[in-house]
Order: sequence, then C-alpha cells, then structure tokens
Amino acid sequence: MKRLEGKSAWVTGAGSGIGRAIAIAFAAEGAKVALTGRRVGPLEETAKMIGDAAIVVPADLTDAALVSAALAKVESSIGGPDILVNNAGVNLPKRYMHQLTPESIRTLVDGNLTAPFMTSIAVLPGMRKRGGGMLIQIASMAGKGISFLSGPGYTAAKHGFVALSQSINQENGIHNIRSCCICPGEVATDILKNRPEPVPQEDIERLLQAEDLAAMALFAATMPERVNITEMLVVPTYMRLLAPAARKVAAM
Repeated sequence: MKRLEGKSAWVTGAGSGIGRAIAIAFAAEGAKVALTGRRVGPLEETAKMIGDAAIVVPADLTDAALVSAALAKVESSIGGPDILVNNAGVNLPKRYMHQLTPESIRTLVDGNLTAPFMTSIAVLPGMRKRGGGMLIQIASMAGKGISFLSGPGYTAAKHGFVALSQSINQENGIHNIRSCCICPGEVATDILKNRPEPVPQEDIERLLQAEDLAAMALFAATMPERVNITEMLVVPTYMRLLAPAARKVAAM
C-alpha cells in the first residue's frame, strides 16, 4: 500500500519548484492533490505530470474570500484536506532597507506570511472536526537567522512564518494536528532569478534541489501520528557563501 493512500493534500505554490516536486511526490505515494497558485498555466503543467489524482485550484491566497473559495473547491473535489503544504513565497530584487517601498513591503509580508497564515487558519477547523491533520510549512533559513542575502522584508516575514508554525502546534496538538516547518538554505528554483546578484551556474548544481525538499516533506507527512517533527533545517553541503573563509581556515 502506498504511504499516502486515501489522503488528500492541498499544495500551494504548486506551479513550479518545490511545490511542484512535493505535489508529484505525494501523488506518487497515493495522495489526491489540489494545486494552487496565481497562474493557471504552470498549475496545469504540474497537473499533467500527475494525472487524474490532481486538480487545479488557482487563487490569490492573500485574499481571505479567495482562500475560502479555494478551500471549498478542495473539500468538494478531493475531500479533506488531510495535509496542507504552504509553499508559496516571494522575494524581490530590490530587497534592501533603502530600496523598500510601502508596496514592496506589503508584497513581501503578504506573500510570505499573510498567505500561509490565511490558509492555515482556514484548514484548522476542518482538521479538528476530522480528528487530525498535517501542515507542512516551507519557510527558509532566513526565518532562523539574519543575513544580508535575503533582505529585511523576506527575513522578517519568514521569522513570523516559523513562529506561526510553532504556535499552531502549541494550540492544536491536543486535536491531533501537527505543523512541520521546513527551513531550507539555497534551493535551485526560479526564485533565484530575483537575486540582486545571480548565482553562478557552476554553483547551482551544488545547491539543494526541489526534489530534496519533497523527500523531506514526504518523510514528515508519513511519520506516525504520534510523531511531530516541528522543524527541519537543511542547507547545501557546499555552503558557497562561506567557502572562501572555509578555504582560508583549511590552509592554516
């Protein structure tokens, strides 16, 4: 029997990268999957890779009414959801304090914190009624420390996202609900295109890949219900930004 047979999963940011990889991995293990994002085209591409086990549910998840409508479609189409994967996120090239505007701040906070907050709050009542559920939050190592790389808006929002996941556990463990926050370092996905300085091509193959995060999400989702992996931190073995200093140390 496949490990997620009979389960339903709602995956946000499912049109590419980590979200697509997680949706494909979950479907391969028997889950029915609902694919959400703003753009229909990429979602349909993911659905074609999966087949009949997938449905497309486009939505702007920063809009409460659209979140409710999307959840209603998920519930009526595939049931549950038993698992929510909050993967959608955003960053901007002009990300530093002196470059931020009120509009860009809202974009960063809404895309990285408001949206997963909305979807989490939306699914919790149904999970309580059904006797349990799983939330997998794809945050970032930017939510665990402060650095220049990610910029203050993204960093602040991801810190809030990590805190949200822990708060869900504190209030909902009594309802057999688990929230696992996965915090990756650099991942070779399209979000790298928004970097002020492009990642050299020779380094991209050494970064984490989307399928690596999918394997982590699947591991968390298939643990016994008594087990809650609250956080998973993962970085590339080759930490390219620290490599020059590491080489100096090695030469001492």
